[in-house]
Amino acid sequence: MPKSDQGVNVSRYTLIPRTLIFIVDGERVLLLKGAPNKRLWANRYNGIGGHVERGEDLYAAARRELMEEAGLEANGLRLCGTVMVDADDHMGVGVFIFRGEFAGGEVRASSEGELTWVEMGKLDQYALVDDLRVLAPRVMRHSPTEPPFHARSYYDDQDQLVVEICDPTVVR
Repeated sequence: MPKSDQGVNVSRYTLIPRTLIFIVDGERVLLLKGAPNKRLWANRYNGIGGHVERGEDLYAAARRELMEEAGLEANGLRLCGTVMVDADDHMGVGVFIFRGEFAGGEVRASSEGELTWVEMGKLDQYALVDDLRVLAPRVMRHSPTEPPFHARSYYDDQDQLVVEICDPTVVR
């Protein structure tokens, strides 16, 4: 379908695609502590990931980000969830969440920050990015036979984070 038929209009809600990757090794998950000079999430822990570049599909973007930020490949990399993040009235971020099993190799640092293996039972001891306390356990529980989960994330009138997970078994 040509661009003219796509209904592209700058006054419509626009979505910026990003990937978020969790590499798992048993009960541990690899997290990135943002470099102190990062604009977003400095000194806070998050999964590995970033923007989807023009011409990339989601899996290619996830694999690229994983290699750039950790020097790793993953076994069984799969999409396990999506989150629509309301950034403002006309712009949002679509986060495509992947999980993969540690394929071995040496984790290498990058300018993005310090990589740390974290025991899932000890997540509350780390300065996490706001939505990770909700998303990481969900990703860790996700089985390869389940469909991806879907969520919406936004800040309410009191500037409190709200993460709404959609239950795909509930008919609306």
